[in-house]
Amino acid sequence: MGSLFRSEEMCLTQMILQVEAGYCCIAELGELGLVQFRDLNANVNNFQRRFVNEVRRCEGMERILRFLESEMQNDKITVRNPEKPPQTPLPREMIDLETGLEKLEGELQEVNQNQQTLKQNFLELTELKHLLKKTQDFFEAEANLPDEFFNEDTSSLLELRTVPSAAAAGKLGFTAGVIGRERMASFERLLWRVCRGNIYLKYSELDTSLEDPVTKEEVKKNVFIIFYQGEQLKQKTRKICEGFKATVYPCPESATERRDMAADVNTRIEDLNAVITQTESHRQRVLLEAAQNLANWMIKVKKMKAVYHVLNLCNIDVTQQCVIAEIWCPVDDKEHIKRSLHCGMERSGSIIAPILTDIPTNMEPPTFNRTNKFTAGFQNIIDSYGVGNYREMNPTPYTIITFPFLFAVMFGDCGHGVVMLGFVAWMLLNEKKLLATKTDNEIWNTFFGGRYLIFLMSIFSIYTGFIYNDCFAKSFNIFGSSWRVRPMFTNSTWNDQLLHQGLDLQLDPKVPGVFSGNPYPFGIDPIWNLAKNKLTFLNSYKMKMSVVMGITQMVFGVVLGLVNHINFRRYINIILQFVPEMIFILCLFGYLVFMVIFKWCVYNVSNSQEAPSILIHFINMFLFNYNDPSNAPLYKHQKEVQSFLVIFALIAVPWMLLIKPFILRANHRKQQRMECTEI
Repeated sequence: MGSLFRSEEMCLTQMILQVEAGYCCIAELGELGLVQFRDLNANVNNFQRRFVNEVRRCEGMERILRFLESEMQNDKITVRNPEKPPQTPLPREMIDLETGLEKLEGELQEVNQNQQTLKQNFLELTELKHLLKKTQDFFEAEANLPDEFFNEDTSSLLELRTVPSAAAAGKLGFTAGVIGRERMASFERLLWRVCRGNIYLKYSELDTSLEDPVTKEEVKKNVFIIFYQGEQLKQKTRKICEGFKATVYPCPESATERRDMAADVNTRIEDLNAVITQTESHRQRVLLEAAQNLANWMIKVKKMKAVYHVLNLCNIDVTQQCVIAEIWCPVDDKEHIKRSLHCGMERSGSIIAPILTDIPTNMEPPTFNRTNKFTAGFQNIIDSYGVGNYREMNPTPYTIITFPFLFAVMFGDCGHGVVMLGFVAWMLLNEKKLLATKTDNEIWNTFFGGRYLIFLMSIFSIYTGFIYNDCFAKSFNIFGSSWRVRPMFTNSTWNDQLLHQGLDLQLDPKVPGVFSGNPYPFGIDPIWNLAKNKLTFLNSYKMKMSVVMGITQMVFGVVLGLVNHINFRRYINIILQFVPEMIFILCLFGYLVFMVIFKWCVYNVSNSQEAPSILIHFINMFLFNYNDPSNAPLYKHQKEVQSFLVIFALIAVPWMLLIKPFILRANHRKQQRMECTEI
């Protein structure tokens, strides 16, 4: 329990292992998760370390696993997570795993390549099928053109009236193909300008949506046919088609040949569909089989890579055939570490027991704060602001109360707190089930990781909601209000005529019977929900309460620093840091808290109109202005007390900031002189 309030006591230990047992022993220590290895090869380049090849092989397997995972995500195949993480595989198992993954990658890449080729052929045949149909429709339409179509502008263009017969006789040539719909407008303009209008272009949109075999995205295309005369125009149109990445297909001139080709294309499309279906089915079987073990493979490869990375931090004594490592470990867990090393020795088949030797050192050990599933979320909040030094007080146990409570001070609504409590109760009741369902959703992982934090925040929110008497912005009236309206009429302060004028009326607590003198039994009186100055009252109340709580927490933090100074025997910090800090914060902000509480206790209904402004008093305190007639003194001898506190707080500033640096500088120079004398 003591480790909860202060970081664990650590020790530096030298570990000597047999080379054959080094891998298994480090793997067992990794499962334990209680040691930190020091880098004994800091001067050696990463690429010159002994196990760099094994690390590269693990990275190669990670690349294959990422490839398999991406393929499964594309096909929406669910990867089954193991109920229990697999054990770190032995080095000899690395070869079998690597061979199996490479074989699986090669097979899948071959299937993908074949499937892409088949889909490319299917796309081309589909385009050719629609091109033949559109071309046939075009020739039939052109053969039946009305006489009004041929005027002075069109009659001289390539003898359009005899397009089919002229093409058949060899007078006209034509090129048919398919182009992306977004390029059609530019394609048409360029053809017109380059060929100077000596072509006839006809195009039509494909009704069927096509899929790109590479990107697997839907593409929209147009079928076009270009009529021209002469070899020169033919070459120009071909070049322009190539430039716009248009696919040109051979199209027969006679209708009979086009029908025969269309029938042949339909037959080939049917055959391709059957082959593509079988290929996709085989690919699905391969991925489904791999999905059963993918999570296990990932964990195994990561563990192997971590073990070899740690081995690169150790020294390998070739002559003695042993691995030398230095580790930081908690003193209380040395027996657990010894048992893990013994298990690793037995698993490797070694008969030489590992040797552990404590090393005396002046190096500062790492900070280790032991956590569980309840305190882990709070410890993460503390660590996000900064990890404390070794053996310092750990603020986490105090944050378990202060952080959710300060949140609830802001989020004070018992209705919303109940909603939040219901959500977190569902997470806590289904904790084991939700832990087994791993997800990459960052928002969900954040909520689930802080489930106990949210639980306490909801409990405190319900509590502060009752204090604020606020439930979904509505107030409860459980005990009955302490204020009464009727005495205002019986005292003749109000009357029916005044009531019907629609003016804003204010209850006067000085009138007997209006205010009972007793506060609402728990929380804020519900009558404030009807008051016009509700926000003014609540904001003033919450602001002062927040000031009191915030300054109290600041003083508590400074006191925790005192505990650290005493523990490390840093008495200079007590005199030159803690004492002036406390003087400064108590003389200024502590005095502010005193004024708030004093005003709450002294002023009541009878003399509330004479109550001075604390804010004005606090500002005048720094200005040494005590002649403000609009703000009466809070108590006798206020001028002398405040002047003393301000002067004392000003003295604490140089005391806190100037003296300690000079002392540290003198100690540093003294240490340098001692080192020079020893040399």
